[in-house]
Amino acid sequence: MAGVQTAVQLREQGWPGAVTVLGAETHPPYDLPPLSKAVLSGKAEGSAFDVDFAALAIDLRLGHGVTALRPDAREVDTAAGPVPYDRLVLATGAVPVALPGSADVPGVHLLRTLDDAERLRPVLRERRRVVIVGAGWIGAEFATAAREAGCPVTVVEAAGEPLAGALPPEASRPMRAWYAECGAELRTGVAVARLRPDPAAKVELADGTVLPADAVVVGIGARPATGWLAGSGVALAPDGSVLADERLRTSVPDVYAVGDCASFPSARYGRRLLVHHWDNALHGPRVVAAGLVGDAGKAVQAGPEVYDPVPYFWSEQFGRFVQYVGWHGEGDEVLWRGDPTSASWSVCWLRDGALGALLAVGRPRDVAQGRKLIEQRAPLDRALAADPAVPLKKAALTTA
Repeated sequence: MAGVQTAVQLREQGWPGAVTVLGAETHPPYDLPPLSKAVLSGKAEGSAFDVDFAALAIDLRLGHGVTALRPDAREVDTAAGPVPYDRLVLATGAVPVALPGSADVPGVHLLRTLDDAERLRPVLRERRRVVIVGAGWIGAEFATAAREAGCPVTVVEAAGEPLAGALPPEASRPMRAWYAECGAELRTGVAVARLRPDPAAKVELADGTVLPADAVVVGIGARPATGWLAGSGVALAPDGSVLADERLRTSVPDVYAVGDCASFPSARYGRRLLVHHWDNALHGPRVVAAGLVGDAGKAVQAGPEVYDPVPYFWSEQFGRFVQYVGWHGEGDEVLWRGDPTSASWSVCWLRDGALGALLAVGRPRDVAQGRKLIEQRAPLDRALAADPAVPLKKAALTTA
């Protein structure tokens, strides 16, 4: 998404020169969210972007995985040979984290690429026994698809609650019941000790429990795909992300970074953000293209100059539409809108009385209104905000 959108935005904003897109995969560029939904279930064969690269004069080179960046030569090395550049945009995304030793065990899967989804289709079609390692977004979405297909499902999570890396326990705890409702077993607070090749005893847990499985799906997070930048001079954060500035420029001249591989400073939240979600890969390219077009001497820029979005992501799981907007931190005040055991509810996080983040289950209006309130840094009337019958925008306090 980030690479393709950058190329499209360059053309839409008036970039006059050549545009080349390098892709490691041989498939035409595709969207990721459908992989854990329609593509996985077999309802769609793929999710290729509807982009006419030829009409936009974009040189799309597939099977060109990058292996090194050499700024002095203004080249990137690829599997098909070096490629020169005048300006370079890093959009290599993220790679899933694998369990140690899992490469040597048959029947262990990741879910990040189209090939991954296609390899997992027979698991659902044949209703095989599945153990999912990790109760994050991918784990929950795969559990949903597997249960809909009729697979026996056990989900193992080392943390005490699902979505531990994204949400505090008070917000994710109500989601435990969703697994039971759909017939999936959720085991929390226990890690995987090792994997075995025997389907009858596939997954050994740290507490000694052994779980049978015909397939194991690992969803324990992702890390920026930046290992190929070693020795390039591009500065990286401790989490491995490219240290981009507010215009998504890197520490190397004429090199930008966007999407899952890059973190950026947020003046809104007073910290650097690394956002591994679709919305970030969609909107960041507008800033990159604006910077590149401006650097090329164009008088008018069609995009914003500084990137400081209100982060947003969503997930469809267990018959529910879950959305999150903003960013919350320790010490933020928690305010509930509705009963978390009901079909629809929201959680607000306030900082100094203003809305900083919101999680909504089945309440899309709260998300739409909450996003605007976050952008405005609007303080809220707590009593009104806590009433789910009151539109969230009505809880905003006006100042003289």
